[in-house]
Amino acid sequence: MKNCGDLVDNKSAIVGGVGDMYSEDSATLDQPITPWTISVASGYSLMRDPRYNKGLAFTEKERDAHYLRGLLPPVVLSQELQEKKMMNLIRQYEVPLHRYIAMIGLQETNERLFYKLLIDNVEELLPVVYTPTVGEACQKYGSIFKHSQGLYISLKEKGKILETLKNWPERTVQVIVVTDGERILGLGDLGCQGMGIPVGKLALYTALGGVRPSLCLPITIDVGTNNEKLLNDEFYIGLRQKRATGKEYDELLQEFMYAVKQNYGEKVLIQFEDFANHNAFELLARYSSSHLVFNDDIQGTAAVVLAGLLSALRLLGGTLADHTFLFLGAGEAGTGIADLIALEISEQNGKPIEENRKNIWLVDSKGLIVSSRKESLQDFKKPWAHEHEPITGLINAVKAIKPTILIGTSGVGKQFTKEIVEDMASFNKTPLIMALSNPTSQAECTAEEAYTWSEGRAIFASGSPFDPFEYEGKTFVPGQANNAYIFPGFGLGVIMAGSIRVHNGMLLAASKALASQVTEEHYEKGMIYPPLTNIRKISANIAAEVAAKAYELGLASHLPQPEDLVESAEKCMYSPVYRSYL
Repeated sequence: MKNCGDLVDNKSAIVGGVGDMYSEDSATLDQPITPWTISVASGYSLMRDPRYNKGLAFTEKERDAHYLRGLLPPVVLSQELQEKKMMNLIRQYEVPLHRYIAMIGLQETNERLFYKLLIDNVEELLPVVYTPTVGEACQKYGSIFKHSQGLYISLKEKGKILETLKNWPERTVQVIVVTDGERILGLGDLGCQGMGIPVGKLALYTALGGVRPSLCLPITIDVGTNNEKLLNDEFYIGLRQKRATGKEYDELLQEFMYAVKQNYGEKVLIQFEDFANHNAFELLARYSSSHLVFNDDIQGTAAVVLAGLLSALRLLGGTLADHTFLFLGAGEAGTGIADLIALEISEQNGKPIEENRKNIWLVDSKGLIVSSRKESLQDFKKPWAHEHEPITGLINAVKAIKPTILIGTSGVGKQFTKEIVEDMASFNKTPLIMALSNPTSQAECTAEEAYTWSEGRAIFASGSPFDPFEYEGKTFVPGQANNAYIFPGFGLGVIMAGSIRVHNGMLLAASKALASQVTEEHYEKGMIYPPLTNIRKISANIAAEVAAKAYELGLASHLPQPEDLVESAEKCMYSPVYRSYL
């Protein structure tokens, strides 16, 4: 049976780190693992290695074979019973941050049990290990920091980043999530404490996309912070200086990008995460032709929102070209989504993308983006400067444009007021309202507000989760336009194919694959996304479509192409079930 180890291109691991001591990456699930392939360690060391520790699940034979006698209480517990015990414990914590700390503590001591919990309880635990709780965790990261879970590359490492990468213990890495902490969710500059984001994203790569944990590397680039509160916090873990910019910043990032390529090869996927707008677009443009790069805030968000729009057409009617879009927010997320919508419309009608942008309008902090503002706009906003009189304020833009679809990516909460939602409902039988800003506190409106103010006629989706809401006897299930639907399966598909670059066609393929997973049963509840409980199946289908597009575009290097890509994706997914160490 094929496993994730079969997808590892060992030739791409040029230098650095140590090998797979327990030979796990090349073993099938039913093959026992011998922990002493390279060197003999004590049972005490085995128990303290989170990758191999099983706690009280070590069998009697394993305790004899691996010097564990006396180091554990005499009882032997199954992994299922351990899972039940941990879930009972986590549910006792009423404060979300305490649940987060408990989950991270488990990840640092028993990796397989951590992923077993997350996979089996994804809807309950996803908000704990990622949005919205991860935002608070990043704000308080210095206070709760215990063990390093990734690499910190600061200005102190300038000139020796390659040497620093070699300190990471894994020789082969296939997915890197990197942040510089300048724009964490809707919380702003959190500097070095943004590490919670790469750690959380990569946990989802494994739990939801099946990418082996040993192939994942979280990295924080620390160039300082402009957050005075953090600079004055005695527990802050980063450089105590203002952010480096300009040449100093660019040189550090350039050294980092080429060190990654030299150390891990051509086919390591580098995911940029939570960079500020001015750097995010520049980095993606600069390195997309020389590296395998992906920006989840721009491209991942766009793909998951487009998937929601494609599935919502079943309820709204018409094609994308028949609708008028209005965005609140013209940063990475807003312009990224708008670009992908225009690209998909062009794929459907064959018209130039410039023409298909005309029904897509964006509002930023200064009002509607119109042609008279073009000279003062940042480059990534200029394609959206249409002919129209200047308009300030979202409510005035809604009244003038009369959109069928309203999308919020502003990072500022409570912007979709009662008047705005009522206006949307006045000229739309079924208005689509997407309040996408994270965390929950920054959502443009709540599910309850959208359903109540529209008299139960709105289709609603948000970035962070909202509970189902009953209105006049009908229960509505809010959609969650969570990037977790897209990036884990997308990354798996890139790895499966051995793709050397990311192409927009692969993003469109991911969107269509996700939209195809929504059933009539889901539509009846007002859902435009499938339940997260099926996320591994969803990710396998996304991975298959992404890989197929990579093969079609000639970007794949793992040849020949498997006959059944869905089956191939499912077989290579990491399983958190305990292995036998005999």
